[in-house]
Amino acid sequence: MLQALGLGPAEEAVYTSLLARPTASAQELVRQTGLDEAEATRILLDLATRGLVPVATEAGGGAPDSVDCGAARFRLTPPSVALAPFLVEQRNALHRAETAFSMLTEQYRSTAAHPAGSVVEVVVGVEQVAHRFHQLQRGAQRELLVFLVGAPIAVPRDDADVSESSALDRGVDFRVVAAKDYLDGPGMARDVRAGITAGIELRLVDSLSLKMVVSDRERAMVPLDMADSGGEPSAIVVHRSGLLTALVHLFEKEWAQARPLYTTTTGVRAEPAADRQPTEGELEVLALLLAGISDRRAASQLGLSIRTVERRTRRLMDLAGADSRLQLGWHAARAGWL
Repeated sequence: MLQALGLGPAEEAVYTSLLARPTASAQELVRQTGLDEAEATRILLDLATRGLVPVATEAGGGAPDSVDCGAARFRLTPPSVALAPFLVEQRNALHRAETAFSMLTEQYRSTAAHPAGSVVEVVVGVEQVAHRFHQLQRGAQRELLVFLVGAPIAVPRDDADVSESSALDRGVDFRVVAAKDYLDGPGMARDVRAGITAGIELRLVDSLSLKMVVSDRERAMVPLDMADSGGEPSAIVVHRSGLLTALVHLFEKEWAQARPLYTTTTGVRAEPAADRQPTEGELEVLALLLAGISDRRAASQLGLSIRTVERRTRRLMDLAGADSRLQLGWHAARAGWL
């Protein structure tokens, strides 16, 4: 627990052993931690030097390195005082690492050997394509936009499931548009049902022109025709550029026209294109929002996650064709939803 603050397992054991007592000797900590006396003594002196476990009483007095540990007792400095500087240093180190990461990323983009190297990378081979795919999904912090077409080639379905689960656990907004032929593969209906249940928003269209994954609107990956790479799976990775913006616009266009998929007791179905109505759960969210209650309070009152409330709100706006919650309220009143 405290290793992130610079304490090793044995140091943490000694430090936390003092939490339940005002003072303790090295011999007492030996019995409690299972360390040998020499190790416990060394750790106590080190922690005392760092100000985490000062000497409470000692034989002969003096600095920590001159203490008679056989007679000395040690007390715990309050964690809020002792550990705060370590926490600040770790935060500063993380900030420095993030700054260095941003600088290196920009430097790479600006000094790529090929004029287009900072915009597009070409990745060839099953392992390389799979590696870059997982990088995009596992690196997403806010949003993933995905086109699914046909059967998986470079990335097995089970491997993709692991990356999807990781993204959903981080609270990433995960939207998928699938071509109808994607559901024809063995076990795909079951996988789609599990994905929707886990929190993926999935819509269906008759056909798509390409596969694609977009991560945080900063990077996208699009497979290439294997005939152009000697029969090996290959793809391009697109960084922030006009091309990436066009890919995001393409996704949003297909998303707006696609039919949402929903789960039933017997499988997965697409909502009919016309006469779509909000579900009971969505109407519960709508009633609270129109009463002026925030998304967070609505989630608390309904026992839902904030992400679920946001997803239901966005679907209501899609159904209403609304660009704002004010327009959503006007449409809801006109359509008799409440």
